[in-house]
Amino acid sequence: MLEMLKNVFDAFGAAIFVPIMLYIIALILKVPSKKAFNSALSAGVGLTGFSLITNSFIPIMVPIVDRMVKTTGIDLPILDIGWQATSVVAYSTQVGLVFIGIALLIQIVLFLLKWTNIFMPGDLWNNYSFMVWGSMLYLLTENMVLAIACMVVLNLYILLFAEVYEKRFSTYYNYPNCALTAPHHVGAVPYAIAMDWVLRKLGADKVNLNPATIKRRLGFIGDPVTLGLILGCLLGIAGNFDQLNRLEAWGQILTVGISTAAVMAIFPKVAVFFEASAFTSLTDASKKTAKGSSKKREWYIAVNDAVGYGEPATLITGILLIPIMVILAVILPGNKALPMVDLIALPYMVIVIISISKGNIFKALISGAIWFSLGLYMCTITAGYFTEVAMGVGIDIPAGVMMITSFGIMYNPFMAAIFLAFLSQNVLIITGVVVLYFVLYVLFRKNRTRVHDYLENAGETEQDVKPEVAL
Repeated sequence: MLEMLKNVFDAFGAAIFVPIMLYIIALILKVPSKKAFNSALSAGVGLTGFSLITNSFIPIMVPIVDRMVKTTGIDLPILDIGWQATSVVAYSTQVGLVFIGIALLIQIVLFLLKWTNIFMPGDLWNNYSFMVWGSMLYLLTENMVLAIACMVVLNLYILLFAEVYEKRFSTYYNYPNCALTAPHHVGAVPYAIAMDWVLRKLGADKVNLNPATIKRRLGFIGDPVTLGLILGCLLGIAGNFDQLNRLEAWGQILTVGISTAAVMAIFPKVAVFFEASAFTSLTDASKKTAKGSSKKREWYIAVNDAVGYGEPATLITGILLIPIMVILAVILPGNKALPMVDLIALPYMVIVIISISKGNIFKALISGAIWFSLGLYMCTITAGYFTEVAMGVGIDIPAGVMMITSFGIMYNPFMAAIFLAFLSQNVLIITGVVVLYFVLYVLFRKNRTRVHDYLENAGETEQDVKPEVAL
């Protein structure tokens, strides 16, 4: 049955599964069937549009990133094989398959019981991030109960963090009542909030570097499309620095530039369609239902992280972090991991950080560089475990590589910390992790409005009164 569930989701994917969920929810909310169908169809079209953009853009970027890494002469023993291969690993293990059914049941029950206001099965696919950690724990301990418990606790924490972040995500990316629940991203929420507070106290808001400011300061050069062209060309030059005398190199450089500009131009149009056509009727119906109820319930549906990839500040920050993380991988003492395939996933990986910083690229670059540097050490620590699991399901290790990792998944310090706590098999440590969750849950429930208001309004006063640094 679990194998069948996996096969069904693999066959249809998010672009089919999310619209089905939306259609069912819309009918429950008494949206007319025709309107519900059109909303669901629009969601599917929007998600497919996002996928077509990223699936066309990433293959253009990968050769540039690969060349940039190779021309630096980096020799690190742990190779990043990418999140795609990691998802295959997760869905190929016994404990991973078991958790698919458990996760679906838990997430639906928690939503129906109003333990959470997020319908997490809207992004069921990204459960593979839990499954990787559980698979490694099972490999090391041969304790299925412990592995399942670890994944359940991770799921509870991620749902809590997603609730903390839900309004900020929905507001920043302009997707009404949509939440991000991808574990490998949402695990950054506590860090992103704390680091944003630190950077504001240090005066980082004085450098209000966002797409709107850049455009105002630089004129047409600061337009997101033009900026995408320039940024793409600069990355192309970095990847072809040793062969700038060749015509083919300049062809590749300009192709990357035009492609980045195209993403900047097209992605917002798909985003507007996705938001306006898919979720407006659902949001209106939700408000009507709430008005007719004695207890108002605001709820969110989980959406795939692809919906944020091409937002201008997100994409700019992610691309700028590519060469930064390559350099940091070389100079950080004790790091043995080489980020490679997942470097192009950095625009996904900065979604939480850039939205909490309200689109301030300057703050997001600092915060992201620190967070992902910690992630390199997490990859270094866990690579041996991940390599053993991957080999067990038939993943081939490239010649000359000692171990493998997934920079986009295994980097998350929060997920790694919970994994290591359960790996210790120390009852006191594991109990402490569980108790901490319930304490944080109760505190958030009592202060939900204050937390959301803080994330929406933090830094606005400072930005209003402090002069912006000229670019």
